[in-house]
Amino acid sequence: MSSNRVVALLMAAGYSRRFGLDDKRCALLPGGQTLLSTSVANAQRAFTYLRVVVREEDKSALLGLSNDLTLVRVRQAHLGLGASLSEAVGTLSRDPSLDDIDALAILLGDMPYLESETLRALQRLASRDAIVRPCFEGRQGHPVIFGRAMWPALERLSGGDGAKGVIKQYASRLRECPVADAGILRDIDAPADLPGAI
Repeated sequence: MSSNRVVALLMAAGYSRRFGLDDKRCALLPGGQTLLSTSVANAQRAFTYLRVVVREEDKSALLGLSNDLTLVRVRQAHLGLGASLSEAVGTLSRDPSLDDIDALAILLGDMPYLESETLRALQRLASRDAIVRPCFEGRQGHPVIFGRAMWPALERLSGGDGAKGVIKQYASRLRECPVADAGILRDIDAPADLPGAI
């Protein structure tokens, strides 16, 4: 499948309570870019279509995001990742410009170390009826690509559990994609996870 048949949905609406009082999305990485802007740039290199999920009240400039990004503003981020996913996928499903899209890749905004080739490899395995998940040295990671057939199940999510239940429900459709990219396992949950942190 070509990359123009998969839309990337980058989740960045969470409150990151484990990170402390600072907004994790604005944490600086060694190159001087923020955590979120780095994750966005990685996605832009690999996907033709990208939607960034933020809270209804978020300001693009404060998050270091350019004005040309397409944002999906969710109202229920305080209810957890599942609620945000449900709302965001519903928005995608109703977007006529995405009618020809076969699958969506759910990326997490706190995973800035994904390699472009990993994202492209996942897209090549995507289809309307499959779930594709990367695997590094036997460990499953992110992002996960959901075929359009699973979008209604994603729209029914709630709470904070994310899409694990959908993956379990459609376990027979799961395809693992072995990659040589430890970035699929590496996220930033706390300040100590930042490079150079002591």
